[in-house]
Amino acid sequence: MKPYAIQSIRQLHDLLELPKPKHPLISVIDFSEIKCFTDPALESVTYNFYCIALKKNFNGVMRYGQQHYDFDDGTMTFFAPNQVVATEIRDDWALEGFWLVIHPDFMQGFSMAQEIRQFNYFSYAVNEALHLAEEEEQTITLLMADIARESQLANDNFSQTIIIKQIELLLSYCDRFYNRQFLTRKQAGNNYLSRFEQLLENYFNNPETEGSTIPGVSFFAGKMNLSANYLSDMLRNNTGQSAQQHIQEKLINKAKALLSSTDLSVSEIAYRLGFEYPQSFSKLFKIKTSKTPKEFREIFN
Repeated sequence: MKPYAIQSIRQLHDLLELPKPKHPLISVIDFSEIKCFTDPALESVTYNFYCIALKKNFNGVMRYGQQHYDFDDGTMTFFAPNQVVATEIRDDWALEGFWLVIHPDFMQGFSMAQEIRQFNYFSYAVNEALHLAEEEEQTITLLMADIARESQLANDNFSQTIIIKQIELLLSYCDRFYNRQFLTRKQAGNNYLSRFEQLLENYFNNPETEGSTIPGVSFFAGKMNLSANYLSDMLRNNTGQSAQQHIQEKLINKAKALLSSTDLSVSEIAYRLGFEYPQSFSKLFKIKTSKTPKEFREIFN
C-alpha cells in the first residue's frame, strides 16, 4: 500500500483531532493530548516536514523495512521529510512526551536550512533511535517546552530567530547524546564491527562475487538491518574510520594479495575486484599505499 502523505502541519493537527496550530510551519505536540491514528490507511505515512519526537510509555511497535522494534521510556526518533514511517494502529496507547514538527520553509533564510541536513540521525532507521539517560531526558523536555512556549506567542520581529536558535540548541544536545550513546554502547559497537568485518571478508573472498560491481556502504548496512549513516557513525566512533574507508581497506588488502601471489595483470585484478576501469583501481591503490600496483608488485620480484 502506498504510504499516506501528510503534507502540512495543519493536516497533521486535523488527523490528531487537535486545535489549529498557532503557526502553520512549526508546532510542538504534547503526546498525552492526542488521539493516535485509528485509520488503517495511516499505518504507513510520510511527513512533508521534519519530525523530532521524545516518546515515553510507547507500548506500540514501529517498523522499518521488515524489522519490528519496541521502545522504552526516554526514546527519541528523528525523521526527515518524505521518510516512510510505519506504526502499528492501536487504541490503548497512553503515550507521553513531545513531538516537534518543523516545515523546511520555516528555516529558509537561516543557516539551519542547510545545517539540519548534516545531522546524520535524520536518516537513521527506527531501530537506531536515541535512548536517553534520565538527566538527558530532562534536558530535552525543557528545551521542547521552551520551543513550545515561544511558538505559542504572538509573532514579532524576533520570534522566528529565537525559535531557530532554540532548535539549533536542541539539535546540538541531541548530537552530544548520540555521540555519548556510541561510547556507552561500546560492546554493541564492537559486535557490529565484528559482523561488518565478517561480511567484508565473506564478500571479497567469495568466487561468485568476482567481477561484480564494488558494493557500497548501503549494501552491507542492509545486511545488518542498519542504515548506511548509522553504520558509518558507529564505525567512526569505534575505529576512527567510516564504513567506506573499511570497504576500501579490505579492497586494497585483497588487491595486495593478488598482486603479490598471482601473475594476473593489473587490468585483470581491477576487473576481478569490480572496477569498471583499471585507471580507477590504480588511482585508489596509489592513494592508499603511495605506490602504483606495478610498483607494489615489483617489491616481490
